[in-house]
Amino acid sequence: MAASILIADDDAVARRLVENMVQKCGYETVVVDSGDAAIAALTAPDAPAIDAVILDLVMPGLDGMGVLAKIREAGLSVPVIVQTAHGGIDNVISAMRAGAADFVVKPVGVERLQVSLRNALNASALKGELQRIRHSREGRLTFSDIITRAEAMAGVMRAAQKAANSAIPVLIEGDSGVGKEMFARAIHGSGERKAKPFVAVNCGAIPDNLVESILFGHEKGAFTGATERHMGKFVEAHGGTLFLDEVSELPLAAQVKLLRALQEGAVEAVGGRKPVKVDVRIVSATNRRLLERVKQGHFREDLFYRLHVLPLTIPSLRSRREDIPHLLRHFLARFAAEENRQITGISGEAMAHLAQLDWPGNIRQLENAVYRAVVMSEGDQLGLGDFPLLASQPHPATEIPTAPLMLEPAAAPSMVSGNEIPIAPLPAGGTLPLLTATGDVRSLEDMENEIIRFAISHYRGQMSEVARRLKIGRSTLYRKLDEAGVPGHGGKSGEETH
Repeated sequence: MAASILIADDDAVARRLVENMVQKCGYETVVVDSGDAAIAALTAPDAPAIDAVILDLVMPGLDGMGVLAKIREAGLSVPVIVQTAHGGIDNVISAMRAGAADFVVKPVGVERLQVSLRNALNASALKGELQRIRHSREGRLTFSDIITRAEAMAGVMRAAQKAANSAIPVLIEGDSGVGKEMFARAIHGSGERKAKPFVAVNCGAIPDNLVESILFGHEKGAFTGATERHMGKFVEAHGGTLFLDEVSELPLAAQVKLLRALQEGAVEAVGGRKPVKVDVRIVSATNRRLLERVKQGHFREDLFYRLHVLPLTIPSLRSRREDIPHLLRHFLARFAAEENRQITGISGEAMAHLAQLDWPGNIRQLENAVYRAVVMSEGDQLGLGDFPLLASQPHPATEIPTAPLMLEPAAAPSMVSGNEIPIAPLPAGGTLPLLTATGDVRSLEDMENEIIRFAISHYRGQMSEVARRLKIGRSTLYRKLDEAGVPGHGGKSGEETH
């Protein structure tokens, strides 16, 4: 799923021209005809996520400057590129002071618009990454910091947001690397306890003989090596949230004491004489099916029901592939800045592979793959050779299908920026059935139309590229589209206008 660009202009012709150019650059578009509609598209609860705005300054009603003011008032961080028919310095200064990321003069060319969008989205991605890191360190991470557009995540996000407003115990399940701790931090940062500590404990990394000491504390001299008093993680998290990561790895002896602490709201330090009252919100996580651990006798059933009050299961990355381009954009911006590398994009070939891999290590694996690629790359674009994991695996779209005829897979665009990806093949890419459902041979016209439709989808409406790959002239391509009755492609109007 490519970045989504909101276009706001009261001129229908100008709107269509800009929409065509934005789509040619590989982005999705949302088009509105007024400033009020633009604000509604940005702030409505059920509105699609917007990555950038192309805004006309002169519109009836709420004009461009008014839209910029309302965006600032709403605290939105979306980058805005303003359009003006008058390139006066006063207009430019006013717009930039009001928060615009860039400006273009009408009529803008596609190359200028593409550069402006790419720079704005790269800057926005880097700003978002820096903000996310800062919020995580300060305990102020919220659900707006979680990068996702996938429908598979919608239910999990809604449930987690509701849970954040209460003290209900939450159990987060999911494969390693899906972002369980980030969800726990977002729950903490979105609730009433956000000003209090968030304390994370990896239960699987604690030696069995130190679990009780680390969780509940110990008194000086309680055991050999206890040279000073230690308060323990429960007391450290008092008033805030205690995150028990890999809780399924706790030894049974520690599970008994944890259950008691949860029931009584108090902990007793090793070697201590009296319990200490604590007010802690528990969020736990595991990469195993905790109920299976209970059935196997490795986890106490009574503790399971204490922790399993509100279960959340985070889908694996292969179940939400539409998040891959957005994650890549943020990782690429962050690592390029950290490593001081001028890397602006990923090749279409590499992106097609990235979008199709299963990613057993999930988001953590994807992040590390981008990190390695940025460090090891010798150019200003990341290609297939920068991802050894990809080079060793065949592209699913190029494997031999069961259909009767193979087509040479359409080549990916020669270079696509990190904000324009992925341009992945369609699910049926690389195959063309010769027979109809009734067993008759399909007509040449029918197959030709299917090939043209596939090419337009594969190259995201970049008609010059479609014509070049099909080895026909653009006028012939438009004529065939008109004859086939394909909507939205009637003639050359605006498609290649600069």
